[in-house]
Amino acid sequence: MKHTMSVLVQVDLDATHVRILVTGCLTEANQHVLHPVIGRARTLGAGVPVRVDLDSVRHLQPAAVTLLRAAVDHEGASPDLGAVSISVPAGPRAHPLAELPVRPLRDPAPRPALAA
Repeated sequence: MKHTMSVLVQVDLDATHVRILVTGCLTEANQHVLHPVIGRARTLGAGVPVRVDLDSVRHLQPAAVTLLRAAVDHEGASPDLGAVSISVPAGPRAHPLAELPVRPLRDPAPRPALAA
């Protein structure tokens, strides 16, 4: 069975929010394709919130949402990056956590300097 996904990025004219609309199938195997899309959306405006809208997906594996949330959390925080919320469908396709909360921004762990 082939799992396909479509992604539409919507940015309002005032640049006060970004919505990433996902349709099709979101699985453990394909959720990684959203990582760079979310990362790029977070840079569109300083602190602009990003909503990943999974309400219209046809097939959703709960583990895919968990992996997606973990990837967003792993990216860390910066004053220049917007917070990310993930909206999941209700009903039979619902994720066990319903609406996943916006995670507060936190300072990323310091990274060791690379020797030249």
